[in-house]
Amino acid sequence: MTSVFTAYLAAPGFEADLRAELGEVSAEYGRLFIAEGPPHPAAWAQNIWLDPVRLEVASIGEAAKALKAIQRNWWPYDFHLHRRTALLVDKLPKVSAKPLVFGQAAPTAPLGSFTWLDEKTVLASARCSSPFPNGEAVFVEDRQAPPNRAYLKLWEALTLAGHMPGPGQTCLDLGASPGGWTWVLATTGARVISIDKAPLAPAIAALPNVDYRQGSAFGLEPAEIGPVDWLCSDVICYPERLLRLVERWLAEGTAGNFICTLKFQGDTDFETARRFAAIPGSRLLHLSHNKHELTWIRLSPVLA
Repeated sequence: MTSVFTAYLAAPGFEADLRAELGEVSAEYGRLFIAEGPPHPAAWAQNIWLDPVRLEVASIGEAAKALKAIQRNWWPYDFHLHRRTALLVDKLPKVSAKPLVFGQAAPTAPLGSFTWLDEKTVLASARCSSPFPNGEAVFVEDRQAPPNRAYLKLWEALTLAGHMPGPGQTCLDLGASPGGWTWVLATTGARVISIDKAPLAPAIAALPNVDYRQGSAFGLEPAEIGPVDWLCSDVICYPERLLRLVERWLAEGTAGNFICTLKFQGDTDFETARRFAAIPGSRLLHLSHNKHELTWIRLSPVLA
């Protein structure tokens, strides 16, 4: 009987975190980790190969034929045998990977991943957890309006969530300064309440649908704000403190959807990360625009 296994592709630079999260692994190929058993959530995996198979092939042409027999679209994970990988890509149908304009839906066409394990063996998976090549979301960037590059994290999170705010909705941005996330939320047409001790960038504070309030995200009581459709936080704090804040808002029941960044200061806090991941209806993942941090997404049951 063929054993069931799964391949997990670590975010660049965070191989140790994925290794620790997975526990026992049977093989490593650069950033790609093989673990026995069916797929399970792994926050530090930028992409999970859900149905990996080993293809024994006698030539590059045979490898291309085998992949095309499975499906059309394939993307390489190129950790070695670079020339061989390029020659195989040339024999496969071309796959367009144009940068997304924010607001466009994530790609829906099946995109498989493959890599050469050696010159006669291809590891391939027709289904992957991410719709993006190797889990890397690339956008047409706005280099003028946002005050920092943090906006790319929220663009990616909203795109993966498959839902976003809009006119008539209220968003709460905690730890908002200098205003990258507030800017994203405001561009959707939603009303944005921005909370931070530090001021927003003047151009962001001047947006007509932005209400800046000076204060601490942690001193704010849900009753002071009232119901909000989206609670977003990119605040710098220890993850355990963020968890207590989130639990307070969940208990109050006045926030519909959550997108929050867990920022690790020093060692990764795996225990708090597990507690976030265990919150019903939520996802914990490493965005391609995250650094030493994870993003927690929880949509209201109406949207999920």
